[in-house]
Amino acid sequence: MNNQVSATPAALSLIKMLEVKYGPLMFHQSGGCCDGSSPMCFQAGELIIGDNDVLLGEIGGMPFYIGAAQFTYWQRTQLIIDVVTGRGGMFSLEGPEGVRFLTRSKLCPI
Repeated sequence: MNNQVSATPAALSLIKMLEVKYGPLMFHQSGGCCDGSSPMCFQAGELIIGDNDVLLGEIGGMPFYIGAAQFTYWQRTQLIIDVVTGRGGMFSLEGPEGVRFLTRSKLCPI
């Protein structure tokens, strides 16, 4: 597995806190529907992963997926998951915590 996703210390801390609260987690990089383009955090198995999802890697030991169509645009990009203050996605587990996950990116060398 080529890990094209990483997390800041703040994101890793939040992941650990959410794992204690909810158990094993999973992430999916939203493609813009409902909650914009935020990375979404779910309890493991809460979101059904299909043939059109690509496993980018893991953050905090949790799998991180992206839709295949969106992966086409971001395939040469390293995603860096961070945390910022503000309202999170309504379907994402960090929403009630007053913070939200945020995707930053940088180009990967070819």
